[in-house]
Amino acid sequence: MSEESKPCPQCKSPFGYQSGGELFMCPECGHEWNPTDVIVDQSGLAVKDSNGAILQNGDSVVLIKDLPVKGAPKALKAGTKVKNIRLTEGDHNISCKIDGFGSMALKSEFVKKA
Repeated sequence: MSEESKPCPQCKSPFGYQSGGELFMCPECGHEWNPTDVIVDQSGLAVKDSNGAILQNGDSVVLIKDLPVKGAPKALKAGTKVKNIRLTEGDHNISCKIDGFGSMALKSEFVKKA
């Protein structure tokens, strides 16, 4: 064992422990990871979904509530899956394309990781 604990890359808990071999486990969120596979985001941008899971560029998310769209005749429905998101700075921190609506900016508090 090279280190006794490592912070969890998903929830940032400092209590990650080695669970056999090279794998580490987080007692708080249950995430299991290999520290050699973890890619650190160089920009330092940490965007979390409504459940607290950390989002990354290219993830897929699901809307958790109906969202009205300014200038559109209908709202985005809860349960709509959005693929290949891009994280941005600011209040609306997810940039994406939604079928039938086009390019959108969403708030991460209204989505959950798919």
